[in-house]
Amino acid sequence: METVLLDVRERDKAVLPISSLNLISKQEEALLKKWGRIDELFEQYPCVHQLFEAQVEKAPHSIALSFQGEPLTYQQLNERAEVLANRIAEIGIEPNQVVVILAERSLELVTALLGILKAGGCYLALEPNTPKSRLSYILEDASPKLILTQDRFLDCIREVEIPKLSLDNEETFQYTNQRTKVPIEPDQLAYISYTSGSTGSPKGVCVPHKAVSRLVYQSNFLTVSSSDVFLLLSPVAFDASTLEIWAPLANGGRLAIYDPAPVTLDHLAKTIQAEGVTTLWLTAGLFHLMVDSHIEAFADVKHVLAGGDVLSRIHLERLLTVHPHLTFTNGYGPTENTTFTTCWTTNQMVHEGSIPIGSPINGTRVAILDANLQLVPVGVQGELYVLGAGLARCYLNNPAETAQKFIPAPFTSNPEERMYKTGDLARWRDDGTIEFLGRADYQVKIYGYRVELGEVEATILQHEVIKEAVVVAQLDPSGGKRLLSYIVPDKTKVKSAEWIVELQAFLKEHLPPYMVPWAIIPIEEIPLNANGKVDRFKLPSETRVPRRLNTAYTPPRNQTETYLAQLWGEVLAVEPIGIHDNFFLIGGNSLTLAEMTLQIQRQFGIEVPSRVLYQKPTIAELASFIIESSSSD
Repeated sequence: METVLLDVRERDKAVLPISSLNLISKQEEALLKKWGRIDELFEQYPCVHQLFEAQVEKAPHSIALSFQGEPLTYQQLNERAEVLANRIAEIGIEPNQVVVILAERSLELVTALLGILKAGGCYLALEPNTPKSRLSYILEDASPKLILTQDRFLDCIREVEIPKLSLDNEETFQYTNQRTKVPIEPDQLAYISYTSGSTGSPKGVCVPHKAVSRLVYQSNFLTVSSSDVFLLLSPVAFDASTLEIWAPLANGGRLAIYDPAPVTLDHLAKTIQAEGVTTLWLTAGLFHLMVDSHIEAFADVKHVLAGGDVLSRIHLERLLTVHPHLTFTNGYGPTENTTFTTCWTTNQMVHEGSIPIGSPINGTRVAILDANLQLVPVGVQGELYVLGAGLARCYLNNPAETAQKFIPAPFTSNPEERMYKTGDLARWRDDGTIEFLGRADYQVKIYGYRVELGEVEATILQHEVIKEAVVVAQLDPSGGKRLLSYIVPDKTKVKSAEWIVELQAFLKEHLPPYMVPWAIIPIEEIPLNANGKVDRFKLPSETRVPRRLNTAYTPPRNQTETYLAQLWGEVLAVEPIGIHDNFFLIGGNSLTLAEMTLQIQRQFGIEVPSRVLYQKPTIAELASFIIESSSSD
């Protein structure tokens, strides 16, 4: 109150909006700016390829890449990238001009990224399975000057009138005329990443070299040496790949490239161990599944990083209990601030509360502000804003959206400083770390009350039985809204059949009545999208979603088929499931497949490799395989 009264007196106005009053003292303001690194001056960051070239000079014969048993040294990678850069320059690519890459994970893919940067271009990586309409929109919006592709994807772009270079043609990497090298500055674009847009069309986030360098060069959340091995697991169109690729190559480590096939838990575990991976990034969803099914795979890993969604404290405790040598980092950050904005690193247990998202990494500033862009006190919810060298330049060809999201920073000494409006809600903890509270746009009204779904989820996760939780709003028969909670319990901690009743009682103790979910729905796993984030659209409306296939329903004919139909129904939350229904057409993916094969193996005592279900994606085919395998044993 003293701070508010002083603020009123200093302004000397008869009428002041309450919302404009300053709620923090000068001392607390100084503390918040210190935590957020608001007034810090950061060094100048070099270009990404320059960091790589420094490692070539330092250790030319060290292994830079490994893929399916084939290694490539720093010198070999540099030479191939230089030739490709010469070819790109011959076509006339100029600084900041866009070059599209349409390729699967491979040695050629990483070589192409380097070649584009060396030539002064900006890479735009697209996934080969991008829908045609979306691909056409992006190509028209980005106006690339060149497409680098593997031959098997030429059909996707055959009608596109843009010059193309084949990454499968060895002539692409053979000697050509030396280019005239153009000056490349850290402010120039390194890549463009397209993200989902609120208007229904994807938007291109334009990221400069300095934003990438500040992530991987002399970072305060990650130590990388020549003995470290990273795994390229993410799609290159997903900005997590920025860390996976450039952290090892900028610091003399090795980048092991995961097979281009779909990610399965058993093959991922084998790859981590076979490649000797020491530093591993996983989305939150994949992290939870790996801890549940292949915790032994982390035995030789030194540093695990996860993020992209809320992390389960139970899974982190389990990981650190089995592997106490590990360092763990929870990384938070929007695409618009280049992969990570804040990080929380630990090797200690977290026995209560949620896992924080930490504090700003080097080259980044953060502030938690109210609706009037004023700093909020410690412990008070506000919106997280981001400043610093990690910021994207703009949204491509979208000045209106750029102006709306990248706004002037009112509290810095630089009048040209911009900050990004994340739309994420957060608060400062007493220890100077940040707690993520959810999205501002997942706000709903229940009986006229404003409810943040993230707060309900965070409360549910405080219960010892719950591993994961998602809360959504649903229309009720009266036209209002009610809350549904989808939860994944830790079955090892369920002590009675009445655990849902006990959870409801717990929530009534911690939440006002209008925030207590109308229904609590146990499910086997939280559905994830292609980027490993929670896919709320795949959550069933109640406990199951109806079968929606045009093919005729054929019921199970024997005990094995009956078991599989029940298991698929539980895993996919679909009913009924026919014996000729395709697993992937009714909502299955590589992550649910992996979890399901583990349950099948436990039930029948036989090994069922994940590839079997890709080859035999129906209950009838899978049941035949199980019966034949059981009889042969």
